[in-house]
Amino acid sequence: MKYQKLEMPKLGEKIETREGKLDVPDNPIIPFIEGDGIGPDIWRVTKKVIDAAVEKNYKGKKKIEWLEIHAGLSALKKYGDDDILPDDTVNAIKEYKVAIKGPLTTPVGGFDYVCLVCAKEQDGIDGKRPEKCIKCGSEYVTPRFRSLNVGLRQILDLYACVRPVRWYKGVPCPVKHPEKLNVIVFRENTEDVYAGIEFQEGSEDAKKLIRFLQEELNKTVRPDSGVGIKPISVTGTKRLVRKALNYAVQHNKPNVTLVHKGNIMKFTEGAFRDWGYELAKEEFKDKIVTEQELWDEFDGKMPEGKILVKDRIADQMFQQVLLRPDEYSVLATPNLNGDYLSDACAAQVGGLGLAPGANIGDEMALFEATHGTAPKYTGMNKVNPSSLILSGVMMLRYLGWNEAGDMIENALEKTISQKTVTYDLERQMTGAVKLRTSEFGEKIIGNM
Repeated sequence: MKYQKLEMPKLGEKIETREGKLDVPDNPIIPFIEGDGIGPDIWRVTKKVIDAAVEKNYKGKKKIEWLEIHAGLSALKKYGDDDILPDDTVNAIKEYKVAIKGPLTTPVGGFDYVCLVCAKEQDGIDGKRPEKCIKCGSEYVTPRFRSLNVGLRQILDLYACVRPVRWYKGVPCPVKHPEKLNVIVFRENTEDVYAGIEFQEGSEDAKKLIRFLQEELNKTVRPDSGVGIKPISVTGTKRLVRKALNYAVQHNKPNVTLVHKGNIMKFTEGAFRDWGYELAKEEFKDKIVTEQELWDEFDGKMPEGKILVKDRIADQMFQQVLLRPDEYSVLATPNLNGDYLSDACAAQVGGLGLAPGANIGDEMALFEATHGTAPKYTGMNKVNPSSLILSGVMMLRYLGWNEAGDMIENALEKTISQKTVTYDLERQMTGAVKLRTSEFGEKIIGNM
């Protein structure tokens, strides 16, 4: 494939997909996006940590050949013309199958423009684009856009957002027994309210839709409403639940829980629950037992070698992860529930700074830090890189390079337990040593 402005590595081979499985060469080309804000700081450290673990484990027999691709600020600088998600980037991920990225700026409010340096949102001046950001003076002000993160997931059909959440020894936490929580969240990534089908209050489209709802379907909607549509499909649900169940089978997990708000939204989230059970019974019948079957047929005694499939209403699940966290191992959720729940779980074990994530489809995977760009810390070499480092661990395991992934995770936990940490953890510990981002990375490497 030809690329417009990418500097291709001189060595390396492509990862291929054969019969639904990855065929990973010893020198795979892996694209990366540094990210906005703190992205470059945490990526530099992450790359060093990954490369060190690969070298220490495989002694030159395996090596990642990195390919820089661009999105957000780096894309605007390289490609111009408001091209913040170039075709080069999308095509490279499609061709090379596995990629990793730092955080990207996501606008929040209803302003016309956003600065990709400081994330300040602002309106135009006399109806025109501001020449410079009104906050930081940067020239990199671009028209408002929907989330680049969501855009990549949808364009590449990375339908499963996968987020493991566990506690690392020594991390300060707000709960008494953080070690009891060890879950992996499979969040549907392409549907629900995140599909982006919404209409601004007062717009002609909103008025048209409200009239249709009132006149054709006899539904009451206030005329001054913004309107959004929440699609949840059989296809989207079943492929997400299939991926969660496959993970549970492959990793000997004891249970999979469908999390939904089906008591209220019966034809979307309630259907997610029903379709999830259907899929489990259709494709995993010899491997699973439903909670109802457990009591009806087995008197509550779990048969050996089976996975328990159960469901919980979303608000109840938030209580469960606090009160009975050790009863849950894999959670399968619609998009919005999974967003809330995975962040809440991360808070119990130390926060998003230590929460890795991945967006995975049938043929491609994009690993990413789960936190934001923290623009006020840009270039300060200060923040915790653990989220992106642990996303790199997920990537290594996805490649089948488990030894390198395990080495990084063990060294990270050892570094934290030694109380040699970045400022966010140091301020919560007694007797800790505060390290810069780069120093923290070197300490991890030293502990391998």
